[in-house]
Amino acid sequence: MHLLDNPIRPYAWGSPTAIPAMLGVKPTGEPQAELWMGAHPGSPSGLVGKEQTLLDLISADPEGELGSPCVREFGPRLPFLLKVLAAENPLSLQAHPDPEQAKAGFERENADGVPLSAPHRNYKDGDAKPELICALTDFEALVGFRPPAETLEVVGEFGVSELEPLLAQLREQPDEEGMRAAFTMLMTAPADRQRAVVDAVVAACAGRSGPAADLACRLGEKYPGDPGVVAALLLNHVRLAPGEALYLPAGNLHAYVHGVGVEILANSDNVLRGGLTSKHIDLPELLRILDFTPRPAEILTADDEGRYATPASEFRLSRHVVTGGTEVTLDPAGPQILLCVEGTVAARGETGKVDLTPGRSAWAGAAEGTVTLAGDGVVFRATAGIG
Repeated sequence: MHLLDNPIRPYAWGSPTAIPAMLGVKPTGEPQAELWMGAHPGSPSGLVGKEQTLLDLISADPEGELGSPCVREFGPRLPFLLKVLAAENPLSLQAHPDPEQAKAGFERENADGVPLSAPHRNYKDGDAKPELICALTDFEALVGFRPPAETLEVVGEFGVSELEPLLAQLREQPDEEGMRAAFTMLMTAPADRQRAVVDAVVAACAGRSGPAADLACRLGEKYPGDPGVVAALLLNHVRLAPGEALYLPAGNLHAYVHGVGVEILANSDNVLRGGLTSKHIDLPELLRILDFTPRPAEILTADDEGRYATPASEFRLSRHVVTGGTEVTLDPAGPQILLCVEGTVAARGETGKVDLTPGRSAWAGAAEGTVTLAGDGVVFRATAGIG
């Protein structure tokens, strides 16, 4: 078992205080958006007291660290990445491809000679990128297209004539194809038309109360004229309480708005963006991969064993509350990362023991066998979703 030294990603939307507060360190004054735990080639976790990274450790002995089932399914690499995500400001509207789309897109861009480092490249690898976010604080997110009747009720109250063509489309065809047509109409309009619609919506919302109006004003202030401001009103606007989670499958248009959470995702860099960003947007490709099926958001809670059930094979996340005098036994599960978010917990495996405090995490390879947790605190366990 190894204590991990984890890199922090300083994206502009990140909170300058949330991750330092969890770690008990002084803020740098810069945004600290994501604490990465895993073997991502771009920012692998280090091993405390060693010159190796977790990527080095796995590369030297994939079978020993990952276990044969994991290697057979995913090859000699860790299939998931665990993060603490701290959003002070909204992330971009984005979606991720399914496995077939990712493989085809990656091969197509390779054949076209697009460098992997090119800012306009869509597919950095050939893998899908399902995600799960579990709230540590009150957490606000946009996730999936909501039923058109809800959009018509909420947005129709704004009385914005510039929105009428979009709303008329949803009235006429309140289904997947109607949502596709309405979203496409908005996102492909000339820039001056988009700005006029966004400005009209933000102006109408300035004198109103309610979650949708408040959201439009906040997004409009940060991204003036961006059609993503209006696109956000077509999505389910969700607020998670601590311990609640969202699963984001392929094709789901989403954005995290504010809050701190534990995120687990397939170890892929494939992102198609649709707005609320200065980064590359490939609208035709986004429209091709999006799932426009309107449905309410499904909020997940942990089962009796602390697990958040998803169909993803790349990962599984569980939450374990450890109280004094009671040991929590974690059955062998191939590779795993243990992250403490509250209190002090000792994690003991067959080869060693580590003490975890908030924001600290440990790697337990497949050979570690049964792991026990003792102390007082809360620990998230990340494993592969197979077996």
